[in-house]
Amino acid sequence: MKAGRVVWTALRARPKALARIAAWSVVEVAPAFLIGLAIARAIDDGFAAGRVDVGLAWLAALGTAWLLAAFAARQVILAVAAVAEPFRDDLLTLAVRGALCEGPQDAPASAVARINLQVELARDAFAAVVTVVRGFAFTAAGAVLGLVALHPALAVLVLPPFVLGAVLFTISLPVLYHRQRAYLEADERTAQTLVSVTGGLRDVTACGAEERVQAMVGRRIAAQARSAGRLAGMTALRTAALGVGAWAPVVLILVGGPWVAGGTLGAGVIVGALAYVTQSLAPALGGLVEGVGVSGVRLFASLDRILHTTSPSSEHPASLEGPAALEGPAGEARPAADDSVALAFTGVSFSYGEHADPVVQDLDLEVRDGEHLAIVGPSGAGKSTLAALAAGLLRPGAGTVTVAGVPAHLADPATRVLIPQEAYAFRGSLHENLAYLSDAPPERILAAAREVGADELIERLGGLDADLDPGGLSAGERQLIALVRAHLAEAGLVILDEATCHLDPAAEARAEQAFVRRGGTLIVVAHRLTSARRAARVLLLDGSRASMGTHEELVAAAPLYADLVGHWESTREEAQLS
Repeated sequence: MKAGRVVWTALRARPKALARIAAWSVVEVAPAFLIGLAIARAIDDGFAAGRVDVGLAWLAALGTAWLLAAFAARQVILAVAAVAEPFRDDLLTLAVRGALCEGPQDAPASAVARINLQVELARDAFAAVVTVVRGFAFTAAGAVLGLVALHPALAVLVLPPFVLGAVLFTISLPVLYHRQRAYLEADERTAQTLVSVTGGLRDVTACGAEERVQAMVGRRIAAQARSAGRLAGMTALRTAALGVGAWAPVVLILVGGPWVAGGTLGAGVIVGALAYVTQSLAPALGGLVEGVGVSGVRLFASLDRILHTTSPSSEHPASLEGPAALEGPAGEARPAADDSVALAFTGVSFSYGEHADPVVQDLDLEVRDGEHLAIVGPSGAGKSTLAALAAGLLRPGAGTVTVAGVPAHLADPATRVLIPQEAYAFRGSLHENLAYLSDAPPERILAAAREVGADELIERLGGLDADLDPGGLSAGERQLIALVRAHLAEAGLVILDEATCHLDPAAEARAEQAFVRRGGTLIVVAHRLTSARRAARVLLLDGSRASMGTHEELVAAAPLYADLVGHWESTREEAQLS
């Protein structure tokens, strides 16, 4: 769908509003038609002829026209709003459709930019363009008719440069459009980079990639600044068009006006012609140059970016009934799942930047359905990065990550759940927090809470219907809420990324065992080494190296793991003695 077609469809769909705009515009531009005639008659037939009453009568008629125009201008604004507000709703539908077509992992920051920025830009620009183009058309028509009625010969001096200025401005519009579009694309790239960086600040710091990330963000911002500079450079061309169309006629009237019609034109006619140019045509052209040159270009550039992500073959918004309605990038269907292998890493390498040291390197890992795996390693070893790769939040630089045989970034979101270290709770009822995206009945919610160990928390807060203030919860309480939420999910793969770190050891053990009894595949990024003892297998990360085995096997074969176990046990004994 083309941007022009969207605009035309929006206008054509509301003929009554357009009729009101046209009717009130005729009243609004009455002074544009009358101003030159009234001034000319007031001077030539009134004050110059000694008839003050005639001069005052013409000026009074002009003043009355201005009063009516002020009232009409208010009605025009209301009529334009009746067209622009439904247009915003149509754009929002298109933007949401585009975001759903992209899928939840594909460019979420650009989708946010479109919905929050470009829809509002397009709505405001659409209203401005309708107002400006309407004002130019009606004002120019009224002024030209008045100028012809005043003296046709003067129109010969005024119209050619006026039309030339309008044509010169029209020719510049494609360049303005492309530069405005380039600026919006640079804005999206900057937003996407900033969201990606802020979402991974912990890993960036752990990997010592601050300078590289700073340079990457700086390049994005510099590119956006260059695009803004090129866009601002078009101001000179707009100024030239305005000079030719609006002010060259003033010079021609002053120089050639007295010689038109054999020098028989009175002073009133010359002043009236100048009034048409300076009070009607010049403001109308200036409004067109400024309005269309800014708002019009912004409108079509924003529409192009919004429509770019809407599937051309889709005539209806994507279904919101569930994750199965989602597709991969560019409409790619999700492959069929393989239930025998819950998670597989094949030759996976990942680094934060092209020249950064790899956080994960040549990793081969297969986690079978129903298996319980713990991931351990020193701080900064890449444990959270591995969890994000498994969840499809990050894509490997080399190799593949599959969930049930499906590339992780294309897998149905309902197949896995990731709980990060900092759990999220929101204002609302406790029931809404626990059963988010779930239709579980209260009995099942309470049963899951008892399994995880959150039943006492629910009772203390006042039951499922209690209003929840996240600020009044401790970090451990928020983790319990998130754990219940994950326990209720239908996901076959659960990833706990230090999701119990704020619980005491007993509560942590209870929560992990609840997920073991629940069934499915459990991956625990361990905060305590007891999580590794409870797991069937342990994955040890040491920089870019990885070792796999049971707890006993790693104690015997991996010095780092033995050191971690020894350090943790000595620390625990000291804590118990103190």
